[in-house]
Amino acid sequence: MAVPERHRSSAGRWPLVALCLGYFLVILDVTVVAVAVPVIGASLRADLTVLQWVVDGYTLAFAGLLLMGGGLGDRVGGRRVFLAGLAVFTVASAACGLAPSAGVLVGARLVQGAGAAMMVPASLALLRAAYPDSGARARAFGVWGMVAGLAAAAGPVLGGVLVAAAGWRSVFFVNLPFGLLGFHLTRRYVPAPAPSGPRAGLDVPAQVTGALCLGGLTWALIEAGGHGWASPLTLGGFVLFGLALPAFLLLERRARAPMVPLELFGERRFSASAVVGVLLNLGFYGLLFAVPLYFQQVRGLGALPTGLAMLPMALMPMIASPLGGRLAGRRGPHVPMAYGLVLGAAGLLGWLVADRDTAYWALVAPMVLTGFGTGFTMPAATAAVMEAAPAELGGAASAVFNAARQTGSAIGVALVGTLVAHGGGLVAGLRAQAVAGAAAFLLAAALTVLAIRPPRGGFASGRSGRPVREAGDDGPCGRVVRVRDNTECDCGPGDLPRRRA
Repeated sequence: MAVPERHRSSAGRWPLVALCLGYFLVILDVTVVAVAVPVIGASLRADLTVLQWVVDGYTLAFAGLLLMGGGLGDRVGGRRVFLAGLAVFTVASAACGLAPSAGVLVGARLVQGAGAAMMVPASLALLRAAYPDSGARARAFGVWGMVAGLAAAAGPVLGGVLVAAAGWRSVFFVNLPFGLLGFHLTRRYVPAPAPSGPRAGLDVPAQVTGALCLGGLTWALIEAGGHGWASPLTLGGFVLFGLALPAFLLLERRARAPMVPLELFGERRFSASAVVGVLLNLGFYGLLFAVPLYFQQVRGLGALPTGLAMLPMALMPMIASPLGGRLAGRRGPHVPMAYGLVLGAAGLLGWLVADRDTAYWALVAPMVLTGFGTGFTMPAATAAVMEAAPAELGGAASAVFNAARQTGSAIGVALVGTLVAHGGGLVAGLRAQAVAGAAAFLLAAALTVLAIRPPRGGFASGRSGRPVREAGDDGPCGRVVRVRDNTECDCGPGDLPRRRA
């Protein structure tokens, strides 16, 4: 990542390296277990339901506790919460690798998800504070997004290599040296942002209801994939979600210092970017869950050949995300988001050619387009969310965005399970998921153009030099706007001019 010379001396690259290292491990553990599941089942004598929780228990804790992690970061301090989360994640990874039974493994995966939920919101808030220059920050978000896309797509590849070389326990042990390194680099190089004001106490009831809300929804979506939408477990999760959501909104509305200030959602770009996060992960992670199953169960490949077969998709975020971050810094995030989502939709539709005997070369282009489009979109969507939120609410904004993304992942995985179970087999389910994912990408592209594209006054993170315009008090001409800390008149040709106040 290129950092401007004037900023390089104050922050440099080490804060970015430290924060992205921890984030890479968090996202990697969403997908790295996928190709190891058959080996884990044979080793620990676990049935399919337990194996599903080995994969999805991490996502459940991750999504359900993200809002709590964001609130803790804004109140206790992002650096402190990030370090605590990284420590919890690393210790839990060791417990996963040493697990003597499937039950212990599932429990350790839940603790891993809790550590991840503490790290992710804090990492974005710390990244924003470490790179105050808008251009440098956009490029830093580009690298951060590249890490997310690369880790997600590389999970099956790395998992296949590790399982073939050293067994399934190495999938978890690999986190240990990098977790310790990330802890050291964060303590040494990542500054703790100065508090913007007095820190409010923790709103425990809101945190609990928020966790129950997202946890119930994620639980329902996970169970729907294996047990159907009408099963008691699925319906119970939806009931919990339906009860916890209004309770959470009521508590947040009445709180003096809410964990997730509801006025964030009054900002159009923030709300739209959160929805884009759901739709993006629905399409991408649904495909990422289905493709290893297709290569292993339909094409008969082993863990290592499956990982190598997915390399075209895994490598694309390394190229696309920095490009998307740079373009977002120059033109605003709506441009790479729109183009990336359309390219990703084309890649998803390319999977309609997949069959039992489809030539591998025919699947390379769909993998390349899907990986490139997702990697091109993610840093720009991240920048849109963070720029739309006040700096003092960076942790909460990051938590909302990542909770939206993880919820989208759960929907995508649940959709694959349902389509495979009720859609005529794995190949038919893969094709149906490709159509559903492409529809989600195109809907997100339309939302980007309509709601995230900046108004005529300019965009905060762009390099056009135009200020962000916000409505102010009416003046003599009736159209006074606030520009940063000053007030000026936005007069038309026939209006009475007014001096700046």
